[in-house]
Amino acid sequence: MAKRIIPLFSCVLLILLAIRATQAVEYAITNNVATSGGILFRHKIGETYATQTMDSAAQFIWRIFQQDSAADRKNVQKVNFILEDKDGVAYSVNNEIHLSSRYVGSYSGDVRREVTGLLYHEMTHIWQWNGNGQANGGLVEGIADYVRLKAGYAPSNWVKPGQGDKWDHGNDVTAYFLDYCNSLRNGFVAELNKKMKTGYSDDYFMQIPDDYFMQILGKPVDQLWNDYKAKYGN
Repeated sequence: MAKRIIPLFSCVLLILLAIRATQAVEYAITNNVATSGGILFRHKIGETYATQTMDSAAQFIWRIFQQDSAADRKNVQKVNFILEDKDGVAYSVNNEIHLSSRYVGSYSGDVRREVTGLLYHEMTHIWQWNGNGQANGGLVEGIADYVRLKAGYAPSNWVKPGQGDKWDHGNDVTAYFLDYCNSLRNGFVAELNKKMKTGYSDDYFMQIPDDYFMQILGKPVDQLWNDYKAKYGN
């Protein structure tokens, strides 16, 4: 009886598809908003684009965090996206992303680009470690906006690099500071996120210094902030 020979290319393709299947995350989109924001979301963005963007964002985040295998990441099987008729912009909780339809409806610029950037930000919250809740909110938000920055979706109303009063001010200020730190050591943000899996500290003045920035870059975070400000003449 003749043996069936499977071409090498087909074997490789089957293996890649199997790997993809084991890493697949399910995405669900809910938009029951009948206001102008809900209608605009359906027409300008849509469920298909939102789903594709969430999936692309997840893979981009894994690359930023250098999480090459599912074992390196959080065990997230499903992410729900919910458009809501409420104030605010967006937030994430319990593997859910909530977006304000009022914000979508009132946005005066390229709404698809803005929502894409928000999805990259909120998807980062889904996947990042936060030191078991010990990391300060400014750093957590800054990492999410760092991902948005590196993905190319920084809005025009962000501060300029070098601006800001504190390194952990959050969002755009911290995003640019983290970009500076990453320029000193490529992969810094990935290393910082990995350390934050079990805890967090930026306190250099403990009896035993436990500053994660110091551990990775060899300088306390406050010194790095001073260096960053000096680079831009501040």
